[in-house]
Amino acid sequence: MGLDWISAAWKAAGVVLRAWWRVARQLFHEMTGALFALFAVSGVLAAWRQWTHARIPWLLGLTVFYSLLMAVFAITSFRSSRRVR
Repeated sequence: MGLDWISAAWKAAGVVLRAWWRVARQLFHEMTGALFALFAVSGVLAAWRQWTHARIPWLLGLTVFYSLLMAVFAITSFRSSRRVR
């Protein structure tokens, strides 16, 4: 009877650690999504500068591709954060 608290504390620690792990994973995915969204915005700004000033076709295409890729990464990262169990 004196050692029942050890098994109860072990189970409680497991529950708490699983909850913290879930929160940490969700926060990681959300922060990663926000960072990719910032990269996508910076790519859009670079594409706009390229369009208004230099108009080098391959460089404009590269910045548009980069922006779209970062936007896709941001969307999938935010979707992953919602699916954390």
